[in-house]
This record gives sequence, C-alpha cells and structure tokens, in this order.
Amino acid sequence: MSGEEALEAQLGEREYYRPPAQFVGQANATDPEIYDRFEDFPTGFEEWAELLDWDEYWDEPFDGSEPPFFKWFVGGKLNASYNCIDRHLDERANQTALLWESEDSEEVRRIAYQDLYREVNELAAALRELGVEEDDIVTLHLPMVPALPITMLALARIGAPHSQVFAGFSADALATRIDDAGSDVVVTIDGYYRRGELLHHKQKADQAVESADHDVDNVLVWTRHGPEDLHEDASWEDGRDIFIEDLVAEHEGDRIQPVSRDAEDPLFLMYTSGTTGRPKGCQHRTGGYLTWAAGTSRNVLDIKPEDTYWCAADIGWITGHSYIVYGPLALGTTSLMREGAPDTPHKGIIWEIAERYDVDIFHTSPTAVRMFMKWGEDIPAGYDFDFRHLTTVGEPIQPEAWKWYYEHIGHGDAVIVDTWWQTETGGHLITNLPALQDMKPGSAGVAVPGIKANVYGPAGEPVAPESGQAGDLVIERPWPGMLQTVYGDPERFIETYWSQFSDTNSDDWRDWVYCPEDGAVYEEDGYFRILGRLDDVMNVAGHRIGTMELESAVAQVPEVAEAAVAARQDDMKGEVPDVYVIPREGIDEEVDIPAKAVAAIEEEIGAFARPNAVIVVDELPKTRSGKIMRRLLENISNDENLGNTDTLRDPSVPEQIRQQVHGD
Repeated sequence: MSGEEALEAQLGEREYYRPPAQFVGQANATDPEIYDRFEDFPTGFEEWAELLDWDEYWDEPFDGSEPPFFKWFVGGKLNASYNCIDRHLDERANQTALLWESEDSEEVRRIAYQDLYREVNELAAALRELGVEEDDIVTLHLPMVPALPITMLALARIGAPHSQVFAGFSADALATRIDDAGSDVVVTIDGYYRRGELLHHKQKADQAVESADHDVDNVLVWTRHGPEDLHEDASWEDGRDIFIEDLVAEHEGDRIQPVSRDAEDPLFLMYTSGTTGRPKGCQHRTGGYLTWAAGTSRNVLDIKPEDTYWCAADIGWITGHSYIVYGPLALGTTSLMREGAPDTPHKGIIWEIAERYDVDIFHTSPTAVRMFMKWGEDIPAGYDFDFRHLTTVGEPIQPEAWKWYYEHIGHGDAVIVDTWWQTETGGHLITNLPALQDMKPGSAGVAVPGIKANVYGPAGEPVAPESGQAGDLVIERPWPGMLQTVYGDPERFIETYWSQFSDTNSDDWRDWVYCPEDGAVYEEDGYFRILGRLDDVMNVAGHRIGTMELESAVAQVPEVAEAAVAARQDDMKGEVPDVYVIPREGIDEEVDIPAKAVAAIEEEIGAFARPNAVIVVDELPKTRSGKIMRRLLENISNDENLGNTDTLRDPSVPEQIRQQVHGD
C-alpha cells in the first residue's frame, strides 16, 4: 500500500450522525427523487426557477452553443428586486424582512417588507434622477448596515449591476475595482462601528477616487448618524459628494417600476481577492444566479418564510450576497444582519442575539466555530437559544470543530450542513440536503441536485467513483448559478477556470470541465471530502497530504484552540509541514503543546506526516473576514518576502511570527 493509500485508509472511516427526526419532519426537501429529477439535464433546474416570479418565461432552460459562455433560461425576463420585495407584499407586508442590530445592541432596525419596498423605491428614483442608467455598474464600499442591501436592491430595481467591495479593503483595493468596473458612481458611508470605535470610512473612498484612473463623477455618502452629524474626520468635496439621505428625501413616496431584465443580464460583479494577480470580476447573471440562490436557500438551508434566519457573514463577500440578501429575501423570510465584531461588547453577544430573536437557522464559518471553541463552552451555555439548522461555509471544517459545534451550539438536536462552493459558483455545489443524508464530520457531503462533480487524477483522468482517491475536484456539467465570465476579460475566464481539463477547441459543451482548483477525496460512501486549495495540498516524500488533515489532527489536542499548516520546502522530502497553533485560554503553561501536536498527527495520520516544526503563536494572520492566510505562513516558513499585508485584520501579525521563527 502506498503512503497515500495508507493515509486514505486511516482517514476513510468517519462517524455518521443521522438528521434529527423533528428536523426531517418539517424539512423543505424530503423527497430523495429530487436527485433523479435534476439528472434530467437541463430541465431539472426549472424546478428551482419556478420558485421565482418571471415577467416572461424562458424559451429554453439552457444554451450551450458557445462554450464556456453558457446561457440559462434563455428568453426569460424578471427583476431581482421585485422577486425579493414586491411579490411578498400581499402576504407579508408587515413581516420583518431585514432585522439589523448595531454593535452595542442599542440600535435596532426592523425593516418590514413594506418599509423595504418604500426605501428601495425612493432610492431607485434618486439614483435614476442622478443619471444612473440600466447596465451602469455602480461600485459600493459599505459595511454591515441596512444601507448596503437597500442600495443593492435599488440598483437591481433599475437594472444597474452593483459591485460591492468589502468594507475592510483598502483604498488601493477599492480603486483597482473601480477602474476594472469603470464605475462613474461610488457609494460609501462616513463611518461604522467596530470594537466600540466609530471608524472613519469615507476616507477610503476619497483616496480611491483620487488614485483611480477612471474618473468618478459622484460619491454618494450614507451617514451613520445622519447628515447633520457627519464623522468628524470626514472631508467633503462639493459637486462630487452627495448625501444620499438628502437625495432620497426629494423622492419621498416615489415608486419605480422594476426594470424587466433578461435572464442573462448581469446582476452584479463580485471581485475575488486578487492574491494571484489582479482581482477577477466574477460576473453573475440575473436569472440563473437568483434561481440558484433561492433554490439552495430553500433546500440546503431549509429556509421558510416564517423563520428568523441569521447568516453571520458579511455582505461584502459572496456568502452575504447569496445567503443574507438575495436567497433569503427571495423566499420572503426574516434575514438578520449585525454590525460589529463577534466579541463586542462581550464574547456571548452572538448567543444573546440568538436568544433575543429566537433565531431558527445559524450560518457561520469554521473559523468562527474554532474561535467559539477557544473561548470555551461555558459562554454559549449561559444563553437559551434553540437552532434547528446550523451551516458552515468558507473552508473545510475539522471533525473536532464540527463535533463541538454539534454538541455545544446545536445541543445535539440540530442538523449541521457543511457546504462547498465559491464566489464563482454563485451558491452551494457540494453539500447534503439535510433531511436526506446522514451528517459526516469532515466531509462536505454529496453534490447538490443537478451538479455533476468528480475528482480527477494528475493526468486529467477521472478517478474511480467512490474510490477514496484524492485529486482535483471538478464540475463536469454547467449549472445556473455559475459565473458568466470574468468581467472584461473572457480569455482569463477560459484560462482560469476551464483550460486545465477541457478541450478548449471544442464547440460541444460536454467537453468543457470547470476546475475550481480545490483538492478533494471521492470517498467510498459517495461523499466528497474537501482537502482545500490545491496549494494547500502538500507532497511529502511522494505522499499527498491535505493541510486540513493535519489541522484536523492537531485540533484534537485539548489545549489547541486553532491550527494552521504551511508547506516548508525540504531538500530531502520536497515539502514538509510546519504547524502554527494558538493555545486555548487558561491552559497550564507546563503543557508541551508541540509534543502533543506531533503525537496527534502521528496517531491520526502516520509517522510519515510528522511536522518539521510546531510553532505556538498568539495569533494567526487572517483576512478581515476571518480566513487564515496560509500563503503568508508559507512565506514565513520558507523565509520569503511577506509582501503587502495591509488588508489583514492585524497587519503586524505576520512579521511578529516571522521574528519568532527566524529570530531577526
């Protein structure tokens, strides 16, 4: 048996958890024949398209005549804003659509569907008067305040695609995205709260507009406390800067007929991080994207109109677009959003809010779960909340974290759904429909109905189905939620996502294979276990080892709160793992954490996976959304230049770790 086969044999057997009977009894998707129906390609996808209201029905569900520029629901027309607001007014006008809390919980807004309708219409009228026309791309740089979804929906109403840039990004990052989108209008806010401080936010837009090559005509400014109380550090440029509140006040009571958009018309751009070259503007269409967001929200997240649903992500990322705004509101539910840090004003605020609003569904990241673990189980134990559904998103979740989430947050009677997808996919692609498959910690699950997923070997050959082999995760068939293109760069679209395993000279869509650049194991039970980005899969003396596997092993050490693995170049073995760990609070300082981490890896995986070093650190380099930047840890391990760290939550962390490792 090879080293890789030994690894798979040791990790192949995992524990299963059956969905609770009370969940199955009320679930939206309980018919296992849904998978068979969606195998009728492409007509199966029409089932989710029927969740929406269409101005005109499609002539055909799929056009693959110009691969990989696929078209969905060809000839169909609809409006995303109408589907998220107007169509709910007859039955749910007084129901809360958006439930927002400020960081200190003293400011709360309950925006009913009828109020959302009024505010979106008035802003749409103001934007149109300002000169924003159909197909103009407007760049937003807004934090987690109600102004963000209201602005998105107002732009969708008049057919103007939005490009929301995460509020934590720098002025340079914003300028790059303004230039790429060619936006004449930028929307920002004067300030917002983070860890008790009213941050000066407008300055980033000011700097970005100044440095951008593209000329921006107007900067529209929301204000955190009203135009009369502008942030004390904010500057103002007459003729360019406009208070949105003043603009909207001139259109009180106005109503704008939703623009009927072709299903293929773009709804928004979402830029990837740009860690490997300039950012890619992932362009998402109106019909296919909204179909996928609504369908997966209903059947994966089990969202119902009467629910209070909380996705604790940021709308600045695709998760927030699909699963805070468009998916939940298309279904007519109450979507909760919050400004501020998860440990401010105290470490129990998440659970306090969940108790206060009787939240039914909670959606967060493995990073957050590990943070909750670090803080300890006593904190959530002090609150009375009762989730029926828990979701994880953004990265693979280690079995140890999964089990902690299940026991201490789900109380053993909530279903947990791990999800694999990307900015580019628009929504979930690999995950269980929660009432239909058993939960398996460490495995994302099976492919979503209609998705044809597979794993390819190094030569591009499909591995044997359900073989337990590792390789490149691929999607062999198109789906409605997929990106249309990379904005303004169709060649990059083909090169980035299709060139590796496709016959790019073919006019037959069946010859085109989407490659997300993630590694995976096609497990014997038919589940997919995601190994992480391909650059997170190491080759140690001929053995392919996923960083997740190493991190999962180390996470079983009781004294470890969080672990991240980086590949160190080695003359003998090619690569060897370095393990960076954060200890849990309050542990005995006499405990030899590195020795316990090594022992855990050897026991869980084998001696061949023994790390080169285990480094105990106070913090790991993380983006502002909470993802660990393993690339920087690799730079540290290999004593390479760290590059620009300005977009990190704490830019000083990588240098602190570098000095700890290399002593200079």
